[in-house]
Amino acid sequence: MNINNKRKILVIYTGGTIGMMLDKATGTLRPLEFGQMSKLIPELLDSDYVPDYISFDPTVDSSNMDPASWIRLAEIIGEHYEAYDGFVILHGSDTMAYSASALSFLLENLNKPVIFTGSQLPLGVNRTDGKENFITSLEIAAHYADDTPLVPEVCIYFENQLYRGNRTFKYNAENFDAFRSVNYPVLADVGVYIKFNNNAIQKPNFKKLKVYRKLDTSVAILKLFPGIQDHVVSELLGIEGLKAVVLETYGTGNSHTAQSFVDILARAIDNGLFILNITQCKGGAVEHGKYQASVPLAGAGVVSGGDMTLEAAVTKLMFLLGAGLSGAELKKAMQRSLRGEISE
Repeated sequence: MNINNKRKILVIYTGGTIGMMLDKATGTLRPLEFGQMSKLIPELLDSDYVPDYISFDPTVDSSNMDPASWIRLAEIIGEHYEAYDGFVILHGSDTMAYSASALSFLLENLNKPVIFTGSQLPLGVNRTDGKENFITSLEIAAHYADDTPLVPEVCIYFENQLYRGNRTFKYNAENFDAFRSVNYPVLADVGVYIKFNNNAIQKPNFKKLKVYRKLDTSVAILKLFPGIQDHVVSELLGIEGLKAVVLETYGTGNSHTAQSFVDILARAIDNGLFILNITQCKGGAVEHGKYQASVPLAGAGVVSGGDMTLEAAVTKLMFLLGAGLSGAELKKAMQRSLRGEISE
């Protein structure tokens, strides 16, 4: 294929395991030289795409990823959006689901593939899962039909499956299949062939990309457990400057029903705090009123987060608070699907 006819893919390396290789002289891991990638993965020379590379400098371990890094990623994509057919982001797996969720909100009217991938073993060592993850992510990002991208959304690709980024969570620290999307079907299964689940993939709207550059981190997470003390709840909800709390409850959104606990929530909400209820379960959704144990929460003004993941709930709140939403407007937006992150 003539190089001029090949799809152009921008690879953005943020940091993480996949971008490391073993220095045999010292026995330590060091960052890859991406200019030498074709020597490490010669298959790239005989492909239908041409990858270019940008690397964070310095690179960022995924444990240190933050909203500023998410905005930086969005800006890089916005700056290079017209020049490339798709984007692959190499990222550490630990916070990948947060980054993918955040980026989905920061990129409105996205009509090109943005694929996050990484690995459990470095690209430059034996038995690495990074090589297959990287090559397949590039192929998916370059996959077009009739000049239309097949996956025009922010995704995570890991170990033979493509997921919607804001529906995904990391569930395993040791196995190669590190991610799951329980409440939403996979977007593609990869074996001998890449089998796209077209009914689950968002359709392009062909509108102009809009890049947002503001996130408000005045958010906290409160995970309930049997025996949690009222003063712990009260102290957290009373943090100065706090605007929103993600409340992780049991089952379909249930909590203990002690009046003192409910009163603490109600007072905080009356004072302007937004509280979103999501389930601690990895599958299923909050359904206020299904059981009596969730009725007091709804009565106090706690808002149902439906079937959103924790990662999507936190980053969506940051995004909407950054846009200046509050009160009823924030409640309505949190319960509406912006980028396919919640089932309405």
